[in-house]
Amino acid sequence: MSKARELEQRLERTDQQLRLLQKISRCMVRDMKLQDALDVVVGLVVEFMECDSCLLYLLDGKELVLRASNRPHPEAVGRVKLALSEGLTGWVAREKRLLAISREAYHDTRFKFFSDLPEDTYEAFLSAPIISRRSVEGVINVQHRDPHPHSGMEMELLTTVGEQIGCLLILSRTEPKAGDGDLVLSSGSERAKGN
Repeated sequence: MSKARELEQRLERTDQQLRLLQKISRCMVRDMKLQDALDVVVGLVVEFMECDSCLLYLLDGKELVLRASNRPHPEAVGRVKLALSEGLTGWVAREKRLLAISREAYHDTRFKFFSDLPEDTYEAFLSAPIISRRSVEGVINVQHRDPHPHSGMEMELLTTVGEQIGCLLILSRTEPKAGDGDLVLSSGSERAKGN
């Protein structure tokens, strides 16, 4: 491949990254429920990273709870839970570190199998902590069915997305709003009734 073509591809990819981060930032300033914002972020990550699965877990007490998925898992969202001592996802939250496994993630000694999640048979696993000023808020996982070497750009991007979700969660706590108890982002902030 010529140097010019390679540079062109890099610039195109950088432009795509910027658009992804802009779209996620726009979720922070729109009037929308937190759940809707999390679902949008997961969809954007899948589209950009061309992965087969994206699962987003949020910390609830001492457990990580599945809160968003690009694949329809109505029976698993809100029910799949992990202690911080369990699985690859628990390790990422506990250690506050990115984890990238390019093949046979299910053979890793830290792996925990969930029969509810077909993603547990996927080969490649990339996971980043969701970080806020208060520390770890959760974990975002990206998976590929087939082996996939994760590029430095993919790792950095998922780390940045985890930080943006952390900001989104901070905003969700800043402005109380009368209503049905849903977390709602409003004018760049969101509030949780009863949180």
